[in-house]
Amino acid sequence: MKASRLAAAAAVAGSAVLVLSGPAFAHVSVSPEGTAAKGGYATVDFKVPNERDNASTTKLEVAFPTDHPLASVMPEPIPGWTAQVTKAKLAKPLTVHGQQISEAVSKVTWTASGKGIEPGYFQKFPLSVGPLPEDADELVFKAIQTYSNKEVVRWIEVQQDGQEEPENPAPVLQLSAASDDHHGGGAKGASDDADDAKTAHTGAEASGTDSDDGGTDTTARVLGVAGIVVGAAGVAYGVFAGRRRSDA
Repeated sequence: MKASRLAAAAAVAGSAVLVLSGPAFAHVSVSPEGTAAKGGYATVDFKVPNERDNASTTKLEVAFPTDHPLASVMPEPIPGWTAQVTKAKLAKPLTVHGQQISEAVSKVTWTASGKGIEPGYFQKFPLSVGPLPEDADELVFKAIQTYSNKEVVRWIEVQQDGQEEPENPAPVLQLSAASDDHHGGGAKGASDDADDAKTAHTGAEASGTDSDDGGTDTTARVLGVAGIVVGAAGVAYGVFAGRRRSDA
């Protein structure tokens, strides 16, 4: 009986911990598809869970960091959503691939054209971004989530070192060490696509050449073996015929 009571108490305590810790896992977050290397480009996903039982998420606004502006931001089309990219003038122009950029993306807004994110579901909002800063270990984005009942949740609180996670933490993108090609692991530029196409074409030509050589070599071997067999049969027939003449 005592053991049963202890087990029941432990189960209740465990449930309480799960209930209390649940909301911490339900905030808006951002993560790369692959890697987000410093100085390169990446595809990142903003993951938005619906936290309400009686309303859908119909709008998401993501503000971009002003201390490390991003010159290139391209949203991926999402069925049932429209995306709007807002740019702002930079106080200090950026130099990207030898060109000066005087403005950068300040905000991306997704608005549902249908039901949005219904209760019990989540949605990912992908973006191709870059070039990522080389002098930062992370990028902090501030997000605003709007529900169909007009409720607004602001995910804008910045995590402070040594303190507990805030109630509404801002999404944080962790950056990895710079890669040699400066294109990261999640997104590719036009030059990458051209290189890939050239490589694929070259590979196909090489494969075709190898196949032709292999086919020619195989044909030669088959003909050679066939010639040997025919020759052996001719010799055997000659010997056999000679013996028949001798016997006669």
